Amino acid sequence: MFQKVNGLDIFYEKTGSGPHSLILVHGNGEDHTIFDRIIAPLSQDFTIYALDSRGHGQSGSSDQIGYEAMAADTIAFIQALELVKPVFYGFSDGGIIGLLVACTCPDLLSRLMVSGANTTPQGVKPKWLVLFHIIHMLSRDKKVGMLLNEPHITREMLQRITVPTLVLAGSRDMVRESDTRFIADSIDGSTLRILEGEGHMSYVIHSPKLVPIIQAFIQDNPL
Repeated sequence: MFQKVNGLDIFYEKTGSGPHSLILVHGNGEDHTIFDRIIAPLSQDFTIYALDSRGHGQSGSSDQIGYEAMAADTIAFIQALELVKPVFYGFSDGGIIGLLVACTCPDLLSRLMVSGANTTPQGVKPKWLVLFHIIHMLSRDKKVGMLLNEPHITREMLQRITVPTLVLAGSRDMVRESDTRFIADSIDGSTLRILEGEGHMSYVIHSPKLVPIIQAFIQDNPL
């Protein structure tokens, strides 16, 4: 299905009929299908909206590509569908989008969960930044260029987030653990989990490992 927001057609897949809405947002260069192993089990408790961000998957493209634009799309999507206090889970770029949504509109979400999010390009480990530079030099892909120049999320911005928040990362993540801890420390009352042995994507991409993690967080923070 498509929803027109900010002049773009945003593609989404709706699954389930649970009493609470759950929005899923993927990372850079991916689409909603990365969540194929968690949608069915979570749809028993939620109505799930798995989105393709602008310039990704089946959604429309724009010359304007950036985390703030993607966050604005997500906010407009929630408002257009009149979703009441949805739960949000975002991976990598999706996590950055979730942080920006929650600090821009503190009353829009009911719960926030982010995996492998960073607050600045320097929050990514140096070897990965070198790789992104090489990929961008060869491809000139604007989405990769975005990784090298954004985001710019401050402690003051994170302190605006008031909903119960789960901050996840792998112990072998490409994001510096110090940046993950900065996010958690800046959000009052947040829960931090560093998943031992996991990389940036190993527990997310086509993986069922998120199901008990999400379920446990919701059980600890009932809707």
